[in-house]
Amino acid sequence: MITTTSESIANHEIEETLGIVSGNVVQSKHIGRDTMATIKSLFGGELRGYTEMMNEARERALSRMSFEAKQLGADAVINVRFTSSAIITGASEVMAYGTAVKFRT
Repeated sequence: MITTTSESIANHEIEETLGIVSGNVVQSKHIGRDTMATIKSLFGGELRGYTEMMNEARERALSRMSFEAKQLGADAVINVRFTSSAIITGASEVMAYGTAVKFRT
């Protein structure tokens, strides 16, 4: 599945727009990582546990969005965007969304 943040894909002509597709995940780290991140935030620097958590969440959201597009028979998802929000302390939702399209053959 081709996914892109652009409105078009080189060498492909869009024949049909299938609609908006999305995938989301709410993810958290375990209490040990959360406690260490709280301590680290007092001194500054990257919170690697949270960076890893957000990277994993983005990948899962993107995978779920692509799966939804495949269910519609899409060849690609264009205009892909991500959004995130805090749900509770230590847990965030990440959503990927875009427009599922079919190419002219």
